[in-house]
Amino acid sequence: MTLLMLIFTAILAYLLGSIPFGIVMARLFGLGDLRNIGSGNIGATNVLRTGNKLAAFLTLLGDSGKGALAVVLARMLVGEPAAGIAGLCAMLGHLYPVFLRFKGGKGVATFLGTLLALSFPAGLLACGTWLLVAVITRYSSLSALVAALMAPIYTAFFYPLYGALLVLVLTALIFYKHRENIARLKAGTETKIGQKG
Repeated sequence: MTLLMLIFTAILAYLLGSIPFGIVMARLFGLGDLRNIGSGNIGATNVLRTGNKLAAFLTLLGDSGKGALAVVLARMLVGEPAAGIAGLCAMLGHLYPVFLRFKGGKGVATFLGTLLALSFPAGLLACGTWLLVAVITRYSSLSALVAALMAPIYTAFFYPLYGALLVLVLTALIFYKHRENIARLKAGTETKIGQKG
């Protein structure tokens, strides 16, 4: 694995992660500018607030898929250590996309897609955690936070230690991007899944 290949992989993964599927789907389905709807976030949860479930599903698929694709391509073209770096760069691309003046989403779908490709069992457990918390509480943000918190632990069981440390960095990014949600959860004013506004 050469340094040049690693840099190329990182840049490619970042650009892939920067594709704003929420914005794309909102325009394709005639929903308007997603940044002016609901929470203003570009992710699937905010697309769902428009009432268009198909657009929300396709956004979820695109945002998770770009994280997974970055990992898989890096693994195939460069090697396993590059896979984790590509996942991190795809995540950074979603959070700070060059195409949207570095104002992106909160990275949950991309995080889960990256994790599924990095370590499928750990990714499944994280997705299961998200789903369980979502069903119980109907808070997408709380589901994401709990799943992200557990993800490094899950990864440590199925992947080398450096992978768990990488996922810990991704978890920190999830918590940082959800700091306003955390404040609203504490205040009891957080919007629930499917709720408009």
